[in-house]
Amino acid sequence: MHISKPNLIKLDEIVNIDIEVIGNDSRRQSIKKAIDEGRCIVVKDNNSIVGFLIYDTHFFECSFISLVIVKLTERRKRYATSLIEYFISIAPTKKIFSSTNQSNKKMQKVFKANGFKQSGFIENLD
Repeated sequence: MHISKPNLIKLDEIVNIDIEVIGNDSRRQSIKKAIDEGRCIVVKDNNSIVGFLIYDTHFFECSFISLVIVKLTERRKRYATSLIEYFISIAPTKKIFSSTNQSNKKMQKVFKANGFKQSGFIENLD
């Protein structure tokens, strides 16, 4: 397992993972922008990208993990945790937040297992 910041050459590989999970490429431009700005981290196994994390610092000037995506066939192998742990070690701010839908119980468990605490919720996002 290897974690790094990708370059734009890897854009299609990253977007293809996103398409596999959400069914379309609607986030292509935001993923491209995150790569351009150095706010994307990928995890590789056997030289193939199996997941990625995107973050920013626009949430009250705190680090905010806006997206964690792992290939459907590679889940439950600690890739999401590895991305989160790595991000925590390099985060540009001390406070780190994220968000996930109330229906996304799996991601809630990942965040809880990584020491995140629920601090509120927004209704009607699902």
